[in-house]
Order: sequence, then structure tokens, then C-alpha cells
Amino acid sequence: MAKRSTPPTIVEEPAAEVLSEDVQLLDENAELTEYDEAALEEAAASEEGAEAEYEEEEEVPPPPDIIDQHPEAEWFVIHTYSGYENKVKANLEHRIASMDVIDKIFQVVVPTEEEIEIKNGQRRTVQKKVFPGYVLVQMVLSDESWYVVRNTPGVTSFVGSGNKPIPLSKAEVRQILKQMEVEAPKAKISYQRGQSVKVIDGPFAEFIGVVDEISLEKGKVWVLVSFFGRETRVELDFLQVEKL
Repeated sequence: MAKRSTPPTIVEEPAAEVLSEDVQLLDENAELTEYDEAALEEAAASEEGAEAEYEEEEEVPPPPDIIDQHPEAEWFVIHTYSGYENKVKANLEHRIASMDVIDKIFQVVVPTEEEIEIKNGQRRTVQKKVFPGYVLVQMVLSDESWYVVRNTPGVTSFVGSGNKPIPLSKAEVRQILKQMEVEAPKAKISYQRGQSVKVIDGPFAEFIGVVDEISLEKGKVWVLVSFFGRETRVELDFLQVEKL
């Protein structure tokens, strides 16, 4: 007689509870996914805004220079008594303020450049006037502005044709202002090639020689001196020689 097989017992876990937990986990994950996407979008938008702002700052044009600050104005040259250029500048600037024409007369410039002067064996830097007896004025020409400038003490006339002032071109003004901005001062010397000089310093002191070459940039002078019956070319500083 065959034995009856007993079917295995299957233990079933509550399906409802498992399903409930799975759904809960899915919901939590869904919420996290939605939050992360929103945060990423917000961060991306913030970066784009920062880049756009940075690009705008990069494209801002530089401020206009002294010539283009007042495009409606022109530059004129006034003639003054020699040696009174700075005094005229001060007088005119005072009149501009006191007569309330700051909207018509903008700049008063005495063109100068630095120069190295050698005097009494000493070197010093001085301000040299590029155009002695002349002053530049940036202004809108009218009867009122003309009157203020022309009647400033020390001003003798406008540079122009007859009584009509003629303005400078922008290129001319830029060249003058550029000359004023040169960093390295020029040396002022009174030596000339072929001139006899005396060496006053260095191993060749007390020698008499003749100027052969001059370099303003280097501040040097080359002098031909007679040494042991032979003519020798000596390189010297401007301070090491003096005129006879």
C-alpha cells in the first residue's frame, strides 16, 4: 500500500503589509528625486545669472579720457606773458568758478615735461614748459566763455586768424598730452659735438678733451682726450665734464 504524500506547507506573508511598505519607500524616493531636480535647476539658473552678470561687467566700456569727456568742447590756445603761464592758469580757474561758467570751460593746461638739469655739478629734475608763453583751454566757444578767458589777467590773445580763435585738432592735443606723460625725464645739456670740455671727475680728471658724441637717453658723453700721445675716446657722465 503506497504512502500518501503530504503536500508542503506554504507560509504566506501578508501581502498587504509588504505592498504598503514598498509603496511607502517608492513615495519617499519620489519626493527625494523631485527635491534634487528642483535644487539642481535652481543652482544652474544661479550660475547662468552669475555668468551673465560677469559678462556684462566685462563689456563695460572704459571712461572717456580728458579729451573726450566733453565732446561738445574744443581745445584752444591762448597767448600769455612769458613766465606767467601758471599764474594765468590759476587766475582763469578762479574766474571760471566765480563767474559760474564751469559748464562752458572745462580744462586749463600748461604743457610741461620733466627735464634733468645739471648745474654746479649737481643733477636735479625740473618742470620745463613745452610751449613757453602758451596755455591750452578746453571750452565751448561762446561770447561769454570768450570774454571770461580773454579778460583774464595775463592773457594777451587767442591763437587764431584775426579775432577768431582756431581750435586744435584732437590729434594735436593728444600728441601734446602724450608728451607730458613721458616717464623718463630728458637731460638738459649745453654741450655740442666738437666743443672743448674739461674732465672734472674720474681717472681722467683735469684732462682737456673734445666732445665726440652725446647720448641724452643714457646721460653720457664721449670725449676724445690725449693720453700718452694718443687720442683716446672716453665715456663719461654729464656730471664728469664742464665747459671751458
